[in-house]
Amino acid sequence: MTILVAYVPRPEGRAALDKGIEMAKRFNENLLVINVSAGTTMVDEFVSPEDVKQMEMQFAASGIQIEFKQLNRGNSPIEEIETLVNSLKASMLIIGLRKRSPVEKLFLGSVAQAILLSIPCPVLTVKALC
Repeated sequence: MTILVAYVPRPEGRAALDKGIEMAKRFNENLLVINVSAGTTMVDEFVSPEDVKQMEMQFAASGIQIEFKQLNRGNSPIEEIETLVNSLKASMLIIGLRKRSPVEKLFLGSVAQAILLSIPCPVLTVKALC
């Protein structure tokens, strides 16, 4: 079985990655970490080469099977995540949440909310501690 982590290079993404490693060890599962871009100019969503190097060191130290994929096929993050969850028959999806004001929630929508409503496997949400 595989646990899927939706990663963004922000504190909530790092919290999701840490929890994914913890859960994969606990349940003796593989871990797939994905970074999804819809082809927009949202630079803070992309994982830099420096971030990849840091993640690879964390992966090597974890002692478990971890794979990283960066997807930029023009699909929405929700579509990409749902496709992977279904094709892998993922046992769990882990996502990070960030605090948002009521106005941000109203005007920007919520990828996390859409994921929670559409993904057919258990979804674990985590917050960054800072």
